[in-house]
Amino acid sequence: MTGAAAPPARRGLSARRGRPPWILLVPALAGIAFLVLPLAGLLLRAPWTTMGARLTEPEVLSALWLSLSTATAATAVSLLLGVPLAWLLARTEFPGRRLLRALVTVPLVIPPVVGGVALLLSLGRNGLLGRHLDAWFGLTLPFTTAAVVIAQVFVAMPFLVVSVEGALRGADRRYEEAAATLGADRTTVFARITLPAVLPGIGAGAALCWARALGEFGATITFAGNFPGTTQTMPLAVYMAMQRDPEAAVVLSLILLLVSLAVLAGLRGRWA
Repeated sequence: MTGAAAPPARRGLSARRGRPPWILLVPALAGIAFLVLPLAGLLLRAPWTTMGARLTEPEVLSALWLSLSTATAATAVSLLLGVPLAWLLARTEFPGRRLLRALVTVPLVIPPVVGGVALLLSLGRNGLLGRHLDAWFGLTLPFTTAAVVIAQVFVAMPFLVVSVEGALRGADRRYEEAAATLGADRTTVFARITLPAVLPGIGAGAALCWARALGEFGATITFAGNFPGTTQTMPLAVYMAMQRDPEAAVVLSLILLLVSLAVLAGLRGRWA
């Protein structure tokens, strides 16, 4: 009957499903406290009364602008290179594809400092490619602003590739097949069918890529150094400020925290 109440057994089962067992609840609450407590400490110890003045300090503004500009440039480069790479991994079959996917995702798991050392050995003045860039074009990459962007691309682009590859694998290919049947070439199919279909995945990957680039530290300090106004991004400025002005380090850390929270808030539907 439509208006009949649910049987007592079913109500009891629903109630039990809504209440987690204490053996899981206790460690879950401990995990929440472990993750939230440091962030709470950062918020509570922030110098709110002098926040405005500190945000206008030349060193803070320089590090902030350099971080925002290089992270944006790194995201643009990652989009240019990562979207085609994700399509290659998701839509083509070739020998060694699994190995290539593993190599692409290696920067996700190796320490960033190791990535910086690898960049030095490949793009440094005496590196595998860097020696030729220096000899042929007089181009030296390490310890420049360009080196910051390169380091950020190395550690952040895999986030974009993984996100876009997942979106491509989950996209309905019947529309692409229908467009090809109607005479559309591969470029038209990709531009008008595939790309709009995976645009949310590209957006999510780009946001994660940008946030990761903004917070990059290890590869940057190893490959680009720590020169104010040239390579000193916000994470590097936090590291230096902790040694001479802890309040400035808190301000910079708070900015990075708020940016990260904004990115995660924008991706909440995507994560779900």
